[in-house]
Order: sequence, then structure tokens, then C-alpha cells
Amino acid sequence: MSITQVHIYYSGRVHGVGFRYTAERIAASWGVAGWVRNLPDGRVELVAEAEKNKLKGFTEDLEATMHAYIRNTDVFWEDAEQVKGFTIRF
Repeated sequence: MSITQVHIYYSGRVHGVGFRYTAERIAASWGVAGWVRNLPDGRVELVAEAEKNKLKGFTEDLEATMHAYIRNTDVFWEDAEQVKGFTIRF
């Protein structure tokens, strides 16, 4: 299967609740590469790369785990950039 990228902006009460660490842990369990960071406007930005079925499983798990904190999700499917590993950006 081919590698693709999902670029997501989460809004709601997503700062300060362990969102980035939860994303990192779930990404590791799915074998997903990418990064996650807090944005100054209160949103969280996430970029992840893997096969599309893995990305769907990863995002479903993340959103199910953090559903109480997410108000809105903006999702963009893009070409992969060959990201290695999964990191939290500061």
C-alpha cells in the first residue's frame, strides 16, 4: 500500500489535557509517523503518515480517547513527505 499524509487541526479544550502525549502513544501503537504541536490560537495541529487504513485507525482511536475535549476537527489528506518517527513539537 502507498503512504499518505493526514493533516488535522483539532479545536476545543485540547491544550493542557495530555492531547499531544496521547497522540504520541497512540501513533506508536499504530506505527504511524508524524508530529503534533499546540498552536498559539488554542488548536492542536497533527500531521501523520502511514497507509490510509492505519491513519484511519489511528485518528479514530485518538478521537475516541480524547472525544470529551475535541469540539471541531478539520482534516486534510495530502501527499506524504516521508516523515520519520512521531514527535511532539514545541
